[in-house]
Amino acid sequence: MMTRRFLALMLLALPPALFPGQPAAQDKGKLDAAAEETLSAIVRVRAKIIPNARSLATLGPQREGSGVLVRPGYVATIGYLIIEAQTVEVTGADGKSVPAIVAGYDHASGFGLLKLLAPLGGKPLALGDARSLGERAPVLAAHYGGSDGVNLVHVVSRRPFSGSWEYHLDSAIFTYPPVMNWSGASLIGPKGELLGLGSLIVNDAAGGGTPSPGNLFVPIDLLKPILEDLIARGKASGPVRPWLGVNAEEARGRLFVARVSPDSPADKAGLKSGDIVIGVGGEQVSSLEAFYRKVWGRGAAGVDVPVKVLQGAQVKDLTIRSIDRMEYFRNKSSY
Repeated sequence: MMTRRFLALMLLALPPALFPGQPAAQDKGKLDAAAEETLSAIVRVRAKIIPNARSLATLGPQREGSGVLVRPGYVATIGYLIIEAQTVEVTGADGKSVPAIVAGYDHASGFGLLKLLAPLGGKPLALGDARSLGERAPVLAAHYGGSDGVNLVHVVSRRPFSGSWEYHLDSAIFTYPPVMNWSGASLIGPKGELLGLGSLIVNDAAGGGTPSPGNLFVPIDLLKPILEDLIARGKASGPVRPWLGVNAEEARGRLFVARVSPDSPADKAGLKSGDIVIGVGGEQVSSLEAFYRKVWGRGAAGVDVPVKVLQGAQVKDLTIRSIDRMEYFRNKSSY
């Protein structure tokens, strides 16, 4: 059931002629207030990155996107916006800007958390349950910009996603049509709740090999169990996944190494761009998901990972001593 808050945002996202059942004049004030309250949680995030950052070449020296208030004084955003940040500025819905620091980061989910260093207006958005979000469900993608930043989209698929940067989601949220300001955008459900944060623009949102541009949102369910840990200690509790520093791509049933992060464990072990990953620990792999699960299944960060690769015409066995990815970054930790 759609709440007043969701209907209020729908009024902003759709042309009046397309919105069924326009509210009476006496109700419009209440809807406007509900929309304003929701949008007060959406903020702009601008980060300046340290000059010698590891992520400089791939993500750039200055990054901008959106975030959302999830606790008083705390903003959740997509992590790549704030990795290795030197300074961060957060701008609220009223246009006021305040400094912030990186309070936490979780590579497994991709979420980042900022702590505001000065008061900022806005009411935190409630965290919803993305598990109930099925295909064809109408949702709203909201990025910083007030009413101009609200877009009606539909969920076109829920399926696993494996990124080339040692990243995997069991049930990513794919939406259509594509939203251009996707980085850190909030996915808002019918109860006016936060269901996900924008991460990527993709060309296969619907899946099945059909060209269909859209966006990938990371389910907010992955933030809920770690949020208090991020606030308290800057990272999720428990063992940290091993990280190698490999960017790989699936092609023709093989797993090609597209890039090796300089000075990473994989680089030090002799893995090279153009290599083909054949197996991990004596077991064959031909997909990103299989590769990651074999690596992560060997234990926590610091474990040795035996990887078999085809390097040129030679098959080689490499032993890669994994690390916590946070050890690779050059940012000055604030936690």
